[in-house]
Amino acid sequence: MFRSVAPPRPVRTRRMPAVLAAALAAVLAAAAPATAAAPEPEQTERSAPRLDPAAPHGAWAGYSTGKSATQSRIPAQIPAGSVAGTDVSGHQGEVDWPAAVAAGARFAYVKATEGSGFRSDSYRSQYDGALAAGLVRGAYHFALPDRSSGAQQANFFVDNGGMWAPDGRTLPGVLDIEHNPYGETCYGLDPAAMSGWLADFSNTYHARTGRFPAIYTTASWWNTCTGGNPDFAANNPLWVARYAPEIGELPAGWNFHSFWQHNDTGPLPGGQDVFNGDLAQLGQFAG
Repeated sequence: MFRSVAPPRPVRTRRMPAVLAAALAAVLAAAAPATAAAPEPEQTERSAPRLDPAAPHGAWAGYSTGKSATQSRIPAQIPAGSVAGTDVSGHQGEVDWPAAVAAGARFAYVKATEGSGFRSDSYRSQYDGALAAGLVRGAYHFALPDRSSGAQQANFFVDNGGMWAPDGRTLPGVLDIEHNPYGETCYGLDPAAMSGWLADFSNTYHARTGRFPAIYTTASWWNTCTGGNPDFAANNPLWVARYAPEIGELPAGWNFHSFWQHNDTGPLPGGQDVFNGDLAQLGQFAG
């Protein structure tokens, strides 16, 4: 369930012993051949879905496509005391938000940006449409840590739709960090460097908005690419992706989640999500 937490403090990542960091870096480097980074998209979203082997049950990375073979794994009903919602991107185009509300949605997350060069053309209509239909809504950013600094991407996100307001209708921004759709799983960063990048994004977003961003990830990606870093759980709400009837293991550090994406197809447009609390707690979380 939604819990109150102590006043936020900037993330200070653990210093990993040099020998351990070098060993982990060597293992990750051996696992995948080095490839040149693809040019960062500026005006187009990824045109084809890509299976993410690091995500449970082969989740699609970065966005929801509505082309999943896992619909049978949708929980028969959302957990008691939870609230249903959805996440969308340019792949959903124009969303029928009143129909989503009729199907049970009470919140929505909308993709705003990716890296430091891509702005979703669908963001504004989706974001405003969700609000007009009565949903609590927020924005998310797809991280590309190999392209620019965490601070640069956090500022780009805030400047292009990721701002938060204490109005009870705006959810804190989300950092979507998962399997790299363009190359090496961990974006060529060792766990110490990845943790530093995440802290840079998180602290910059907090400085700009007064809220720490939620983090969307999978347990497998997080535990591999951050070395199981537990330090972010104190400040950053968790949005965990696992396509299964139960939520399963959480990423290192978190002992509860705020959101759970349990499928990428179902009665709602885009991703099928639940908030770990009731409607009143969702309002508290937003505002």
